[in-house]
Amino acid sequence: MLWMPRAMDDLIEKLPPGARILDLGARTGSFHTDRTDVTVVRLDMEIPETRKSGAYVSADAARMPFASGSFGLIVSNHSLEHFRELDATLREMARVLARHGAIYIAVPDVTTLTDRIYRWMARGGGHVNAFRSPAQVIALVEQRTGQPHRATIVLYSGLSFLNRHNIKGWPGKKIIFFAFGVEHYLAVLMWLLRRIDRAFGTRLSVYGWTFYFGNAEPARAEEWRNVCVRCGAGHPDADAAAAAHRLWWGPKAWRCSLCGGFNLLA
Repeated sequence: MLWMPRAMDDLIEKLPPGARILDLGARTGSFHTDRTDVTVVRLDMEIPETRKSGAYVSADAARMPFASGSFGLIVSNHSLEHFRELDATLREMARVLARHGAIYIAVPDVTTLTDRIYRWMARGGGHVNAFRSPAQVIALVEQRTGQPHRATIVLYSGLSFLNRHNIKGWPGKKIIFFAFGVEHYLAVLMWLLRRIDRAFGTRLSVYGWTFYFGNAEPARAEEWRNVCVRCGAGHPDADAAAAAHRLWWGPKAWRCSLCGGFNLLA
């Protein structure tokens, strides 16, 4: 799962004291907040052993056990592609969202190289819904939730799901095509893909999109191309450049401020 701490900080900061946040399809938790005056509820079919702060609820997203208008912010971070009853889930999101509430959605682009690698490596990876364009997602969410679209931002890949730091047990024979998930190899690979994109106008390093609906607008509208190959967190170009140092063979390297992962400057 891609991490999105800064995006969540921006939205959570705007919430009034006492507000509730729903982390939909949360797994171990898709964000962290230091605010103690808001309530975070994380919903998934199974409650994981490793957890972030907040209350964990085991339930079906298409039939949520919450009162109408319960949440000021709903976060669906790479979970819509997993819901078999997508229409019912979106209608439930509309029901439990408070008046003047906000929705944050991140989904993969099924046409990208990264999503194809993910599906190939994970035999589908549990993705049952295919999103091919921003217009498709915007129309679907607006129709089912009634919330207006506010902004779309392109997501770039870090291939963090291939990083051996994130793989438990034997990942299968296919990992040999990615140097067994060695972090420095993934950093070089992403650096090359971004250079190819810049030179030829391709989308090899793109992964998907983030969408803002309802009372939600990004404080920073720029695309973050510097994505950590370990934790998957995006970083503003200026932040990554400030932390970078030049290597003897040309590129600049930087360490992720969140996890310490090795990366090459995009």
